[in-house]
Amino acid sequence: MISRLIDLLLRCTGQNILRSLKSATRSKATYRFAVRFCLGLVSILVLTLVFDGHAVAVSDGNKLSSVINQFKLPKTSIIQLVETVGLFMGGIIFCIVLDRWFSKRSGQSSNTPLAEQARRLKQLKIGYPEGMTNLEVLRTQGLLEMRLRPFGLIVTWTSFLSASSLIEALSNGTIDFCGGGGTASIFSQAADHVFVRVAKEKYTAPKGQAILVPEDSPIQTLADLKGKKIAFDKGSSAHYVLVRSLAKVGLDFSDIEPVYLTQPEALPRFRRGEIDAWVIWVPYTATQARSAYPGRSIADLESIFGDKASVEVPTYYYAIPELVRDYPDLLKVILEEVNEAGAWAKRQELEAAQRMAQNHEIDSSIVETLQQRSGERAIIPIDDQSLTALQHQANIFRDLNLIPERVNVKDGTYSLQTKQNWTY
Repeated sequence: MISRLIDLLLRCTGQNILRSLKSATRSKATYRFAVRFCLGLVSILVLTLVFDGHAVAVSDGNKLSSVINQFKLPKTSIIQLVETVGLFMGGIIFCIVLDRWFSKRSGQSSNTPLAEQARRLKQLKIGYPEGMTNLEVLRTQGLLEMRLRPFGLIVTWTSFLSASSLIEALSNGTIDFCGGGGTASIFSQAADHVFVRVAKEKYTAPKGQAILVPEDSPIQTLADLKGKKIAFDKGSSAHYVLVRSLAKVGLDFSDIEPVYLTQPEALPRFRRGEIDAWVIWVPYTATQARSAYPGRSIADLESIFGDKASVEVPTYYYAIPELVRDYPDLLKVILEEVNEAGAWAKRQELEAAQRMAQNHEIDSSIVETLQQRSGERAIIPIDDQSLTALQHQANIFRDLNLIPERVNVKDGTYSLQTKQNWTY
């Protein structure tokens, strides 16, 4: 019991003195008995103060015999004293039994599959792209670290520029778990990278991606993109957004001049006017980099896909096959904490929208939508509907000869579509 209390205090304060106390508790079995004895001694001293007795005035020069003669304890006080001693002994026994029970429970918890898997893995390496809300919240608030710290597992975080680089890092063993766009997984699967899709976000931000043009550009609509130089990150969701945007106005991919650039590479060229349009992934959370982007939007996910944006342009979570196969309980914890982070982010977004609605700065329908979603899961298991939509993407890229061969996204090697026990 004492060890459990100290563990709790450690998580709350993190003070070095508590760490030393915890270490001493583990190494000295007598420490617990000493604490119990002190608690019992204090208790009996406090309890005896409530007894009815005669006050005994003793001067400095009195002998022991005079003290005994002057002190006369009523019969009722003797009974109460016996009861107090009984309570004291009972309390000691209770503390011993309770400590043994907690020690047994602690021993059992340290031998659970999760504890054993955490000890074997030792270090969990997570990759994330800038602005991915769920992973940003999970990282900054340390939710996963708090959950796994009792098992001695270390969690490390590494940022990447794109989902394609994240999945490549999974394949070469640099990271164990990550999140990113679904389109990148198609190109990665076609390149025989090793990864498993393990979950997906339930909703995609309707303004999560956009097609920008310079402020003074004559381009006003998607149809005006014909013959223009358009920058985007090859193999990313921006790639798919552009293909579908062109098809929406009857244009083919061959009707534009693609310029394959990552967002950091495209920014200076866009500012210099070297490209006519830029398909960008707008971070889901406001960042200084995003506010510095020039240009105006001529289309976004909402205008291109309507209410199908979450299906057409999904965000997935990926893991190495070993994490899925050998550490299922650990993967379950990761997904649970990702969901908790997403739920927290939804509540924050709702509160911000409600404040804006009070000042008539936002449409009330947006607040209603956020209210509905705030009570729902942030991420969901891989299902047939999401994989069917992803397969449609893959078929389009194969028809455009952008991937070397047709891939099957429902292949169990790449997508965990079995019943998953992390939903709660």
